[in-house]
Amino acid sequence: MPQPLNPALAATFPPPVMEARRWLEGVAFPPGRPLINVSQAAPVDPPPRALREAIAAAALEDPAAHLYGPVLGNPELRAELAQQWSAAYGGAIAPAQVAITQGCNQAFCAVMATLAGAGDEVILPTPWYFNHRMWLDMQGVKTVPLPTGAGLLPEPERAARLITPRTRAIVLVSPNNPGGAEYPAEVIRAFHDLARERGIALILDETYRDFDSRSGAPHDLFADPDWDRAFIHLYSFSKAYRLTGHRVGAIVASPARLAEVEKFLDTVAICPGQLGQIAALWGMRNLGQWVAGERAEILARRAAMAEGITALPGWDLLGCGAYFAYVTHPDPRPAPEFAKALVREAGVLLLPGTMFMPEGDPAGTRQLRIAFANIDAAGIAELMARLAALPQH
Repeated sequence: MPQPLNPALAATFPPPVMEARRWLEGVAFPPGRPLINVSQAAPVDPPPRALREAIAAAALEDPAAHLYGPVLGNPELRAELAQQWSAAYGGAIAPAQVAITQGCNQAFCAVMATLAGAGDEVILPTPWYFNHRMWLDMQGVKTVPLPTGAGLLPEPERAARLITPRTRAIVLVSPNNPGGAEYPAEVIRAFHDLARERGIALILDETYRDFDSRSGAPHDLFADPDWDRAFIHLYSFSKAYRLTGHRVGAIVASPARLAEVEKFLDTVAICPGQLGQIAALWGMRNLGQWVAGERAEILARRAAMAEGITALPGWDLLGCGAYFAYVTHPDPRPAPEFAKALVREAGVLLLPGTMFMPEGDPAGTRQLRIAFANIDAAGIAELMARLAALPQH
């Protein structure tokens, strides 16, 4: 007799990035035409040397770096984020309103565990970040898709029609993964006002805030004296400081919400890793100029991607920003089949839109996500040349 299996977990789709990596099995890439991997939105280069030296010094010299710490994170890092975010957003954030997590995915899971249970509903704009959908499925929470409009922007009026007595939250990601769209401040404000009016939460994942093309604060929600009534902010240190392997994220929310989050985190991880927190704090205090240079490089790559896709016959750019270009393709094959074929036909690994859309949504079969953060201008030019060389159907 087989061992029992949680039906909600069994019904959750496999991790898309891992699935795509399996397409590489048995495929050889000649030295003159190496694989162009634009499937994953994570830096592959290590942190700058000075940050690595700070991590090494902590590992060697700080005994506390190897011990349990506070469940909600080290006080110094919580205070630094509160201070910097207060200045950046023109608001007032207290250290008690900040929690540190093992990456931003855990931040989302922890917050959602406090908000929704089996049978509840959460609204996600489409295309959505697949890990958000996966966690909701695992918990028996119903994901309610919110189709986006022009520029992949969600519309508050459309969201309002989807709210039911079971709705617990609306989740936004800006700059968006997978679509790249940067949500205007007035759109975010309208969603916040809707959430507060209806007594639900607005969760805003700003993992890619450091690569927003706009100057100044991307929204004014923290300027409200009682911003934490309906608003929950998520962040990742992984992208700005290349700390993906250290798993460091953050939640900014009410102290009452974080008291509930603490129960989840204590059960799942006990505390965030010490070396990652030490690295994040050092980065916040010392790498402002370096991050500005990283942002400038990503914005240059964004411009090259937009120019390249626009010049490809039959391709259409739906959104482009942060690490992502979200496009439609002209090939007659559905996106999953076409994306898999691109590995052999062009030496390119990317993800089909079906991984970011509700099952059966026909739009996903025409869409692809290109994560361009790890290819420079020459790599982008080579990618465009390979796509342009594909047979025309």
